[in-house]
Amino acid sequence: MQFKDIIGQEEIKAQLIQTVAENRVSHAQLFLSSEGSGALPMAIAYAQYLNCLDKQAEDSCGVCSSCRKYERYIHPDLHFSYPFFASKDARIAVDVLDEWRAMLLEDAYFDMDIWRSKLSAENKQANINIAECHDIIKKLSYKAFEAETKVLIMWLPEYLDKEGNSLLKIIEEPPKNTLFLLVANNQEQILSTLLSRTQIVKIPKLSNAVIEHYLMEKHGLPEEQATEYSFLADGNLIDAKLLVANTQNENADKFAEWLRMGYGNRVLDLTVFVDQAAGWGRENQKNFLKYGINFLRECSLLLSGAEALVKLPGRTLDTAKKLSNHVLDLGMAEAIIQELERAHYHIERNANPKILFLDVSLQLVKIIKFKTLPKGTQYIYN
Repeated sequence: MQFKDIIGQEEIKAQLIQTVAENRVSHAQLFLSSEGSGALPMAIAYAQYLNCLDKQAEDSCGVCSSCRKYERYIHPDLHFSYPFFASKDARIAVDVLDEWRAMLLEDAYFDMDIWRSKLSAENKQANINIAECHDIIKKLSYKAFEAETKVLIMWLPEYLDKEGNSLLKIIEEPPKNTLFLLVANNQEQILSTLLSRTQIVKIPKLSNAVIEHYLMEKHGLPEEQATEYSFLADGNLIDAKLLVANTQNENADKFAEWLRMGYGNRVLDLTVFVDQAAGWGRENQKNFLKYGINFLRECSLLLSGAEALVKLPGRTLDTAKKLSNHVLDLGMAEAIIQELERAHYHIERNANPKILFLDVSLQLVKIIKFKTLPKGTQYIYN
């Protein structure tokens, strides 16, 4: 993978290239980003550039023997580690390496949900186990086969439990010409002992403009639809691609109508809505709830007098203004966001959608119609 294959992040690309040019490559780095920002592709492109036999000013050459092997993820000095579901057939990560390579070749932008769908998870929990840690130490103790630098890319070190402490010595005192690249989403879930031994490279969320341009150029979306999807994706290219795959995006109208049902205490309409929402499928339900969270945050800006900061497209902005003027206030928006975040959390964990959407709908009535807010929520009037 080359830097040119990565969406946006031009500043980070230049920074990484400069570290190679100036011979300032830290032996243990943590690429920290939110999901869908391109941290894993960035780590792979960085490793490829480092071992390219004919480095260009802004990218690897893409044609040398090292680059060709990197492009297919089969270079003998490129190693991957990642969460997996241990079983009698999968004791260490390399046992599912074929599935990992196939997924990278299909699309290097993915999350744990997508990776899980490629494996036989059954009822097991994914992790990076002690056997995998021992295998890492074993592999990196060998001399490099071809490249000047051996590279280990560990995706989601958050899945390392205390067994990760077995890697501390090799990370702190690595074999000669060995590079550790850890790719994480949540700094707080990483072992502190591991965190203290790495140099952190923070990769920002993609801007709405970058995602919008990508959707128009790569997927041929009209500008209005690309703007809507980029707003909903909120910097996450994975979510943006899922939205493209699900072409029926009616979240703006559905969500606004849902709020109106709550305001009007239209219980019969709410029960019909609940039945419909229960049949959408988990990804559509998650997208709907995430849209609502983002939409209400934009409404909060309107209610705070910060319209210049609002990113909503034209028609949706008009809807947000009407709701902000006639239905919502800051306290309501904050309370509903809390309910939607809770619902999103439970949908991800396979809660019964009919019960969940019914509960949230009743909470909407309490919050909007009867102005009964959850405990701890400060009510703010317009």
